[in-house]
Amino acid sequence: MPKRILISGASVAGPALAFWLHRYGFDVTVVERAPTIRPGGYAVDFRGTATHVLDCMGLTAAVKQCETRTGAIAMVDERGDTLAQLPDGFTSGDIEILRGDLVKLLYDATREDVAYVFGDSISALTQTSEGVDVTFTSGKRGRFDLVVGADGLHSNTRALAFRNEAEILHEMGYYLAIFTVPDYLGLHDQGRYYTQLGKRVGYFGSKNDGSAKASFYFASSYLDRTDSDPLRRDPAAQKQLLRDIFSDVKWEAPRLLAHLDQASDLYFDSLSQIRMDRWSDGRIVLLGDAACCASPLAGMGTSIAITGAYTLAGELKKAGDDYATAFANYEATLRPFVAQAQKMGQGSVEWFVPRSRLRLWFSRKLWSWMPKATLKELMIDQPNKVASIAPLRDYT
Repeated sequence: MPKRILISGASVAGPALAFWLHRYGFDVTVVERAPTIRPGGYAVDFRGTATHVLDCMGLTAAVKQCETRTGAIAMVDERGDTLAQLPDGFTSGDIEILRGDLVKLLYDATREDVAYVFGDSISALTQTSEGVDVTFTSGKRGRFDLVVGADGLHSNTRALAFRNEAEILHEMGYYLAIFTVPDYLGLHDQGRYYTQLGKRVGYFGSKNDGSAKASFYFASSYLDRTDSDPLRRDPAAQKQLLRDIFSDVKWEAPRLLAHLDQASDLYFDSLSQIRMDRWSDGRIVLLGDAACCASPLAGMGTSIAITGAYTLAGELKKAGDDYATAFANYEATLRPFVAQAQKMGQGSVEWFVPRSRLRLWFSRKLWSWMPKATLKELMIDQPNKVASIAPLRDYT
């Protein structure tokens, strides 16, 4: 059985996989380019099979202590008047928690048993019949039986071991920015959305700490650049771009943007999906967003990461030395779930941030016309069904 496993990425998927691999007797190292675990981030949720995996990890009670569950969410006009009321908790899944809180819980659950290396990353991978020879940016070297890329949408591991990102990253025509602001409206656990043509502003309060999350979506057509990669790496340019693009947006946009310079947790990226024919190559395998990002609009990133980590570790335990079979079984188990999650993300984006005046008008009317039972089916019941597609296999 392969014993030494290197995981790149210490967000959600990586530590979750490390949790199960240690339980099954593997020697696990997690490398993370950041100097420590990353705080902040927006709320993430558990749905379907992932909720049962959390129970199996014994972490449900700890997660619920930090739960942020969003209540009433309203679509508003420029004066803040309600145009439509969305189902309570439609963004929250079965359990909702801030990404930073979840990362800390997973890290605390594994830090005593797993070797974490912060402030470093993989610079080269060479596969041999004996394992994978890894060179790190620090200059250190090591040999591992298997390497797992759990390092997100712009995975470094994937770039080194598979192919150019441009071939498998499919942009959806929009960008997203999220950062923390004070809950100056006193919404607590409630949320608001305001939409203009090709732009959407969100404000979601937190019942725990008096803060809120501001979200800004905009169509890529507002970005008059042919190369967005430098923008992705430059927070100052990102902030200026947000101010420029949303300078004409009403409601709370100006007040939210006034807090931008004080925000230390700005997330800015394209809404994109990762679509690959295979998630593994020899002894190297991808997990979570690195393998199959469905985009934040799908609302399934955490469920895919947690369910995938449980399945990958279980299949490696079951297959013994035959890692190729383990990778194939892991992928076959997750693929149907991922396919439906990506389809859901693709289908919602044009209605979420309409780019035509007709669609904008119709989307505003749609939410107010639709019966509550129909809204619940579309926004809560159907996503929960998708999140339950992946089976919870017994690997004990």
